[in-house]
Amino acid sequence: MEKFTTLEGKVMPLDRANIDTDAIIPKQFLKSIKRSGFGPNLFDEWRYLDHGEPGRDNSSRPLNPDFIMNTPRYQNSQILLTRENFGCGSSREHAPWALLDYGFRCIIAPSFADIFFNNCFKNGILPIVFNDKVVENLFDQVEDQSGFTIRVDLQNQNIELPDGEILEFEVDSFRKHALLNGLDDIGLTLQKADVIRDYEARRANEAPWLFS
Repeated sequence: MEKFTTLEGKVMPLDRANIDTDAIIPKQFLKSIKRSGFGPNLFDEWRYLDHGEPGRDNSSRPLNPDFIMNTPRYQNSQILLTRENFGCGSSREHAPWALLDYGFRCIIAPSFADIFFNNCFKNGILPIVFNDKVVENLFDQVEDQSGFTIRVDLQNQNIELPDGEILEFEVDSFRKHALLNGLDDIGLTLQKADVIRDYEARRANEAPWLFS
């Protein structure tokens, strides 16, 4: 997993509440478990005017001109600003895979669905919770300023706005450690590789019939 330390990126505002994981990546794309290649189908039903299917050439599909992701000023955004209860619905881990594959490394919202929130940390995405007032102010600034860019500093747990204002956020210390060091569940387990090998060797001597 790629480390997350600081990120300076453009913000894309998605002004909708209760966005579920089927909207983030529709069910027909869940057949693959490769963790990559989902970006072109992120928000597929809102992003395109036709119905998407796995394996289709998305470059020839008609884009929905009214969807924010297709607006030129928000192209190549790395930070998603949205409303409450983002990532609700099913627990599919494909949702953060799709967001990450598109290029989003940070999501700002007033609240997240619990399973989606946890899955973000496991896949190198930093979800940040701010209250409604702060989020509303950010939406106003993004609307007023083309190319609105902020700097996210995980170590110091703050974001810096273009005018120099600093907003502090909370993050669990264990999740912060994992993100800063690029450790997913497998990476965390492999930190104990020597202990695991010692245990297996000891058990092989104690109960050799289990290892035959």
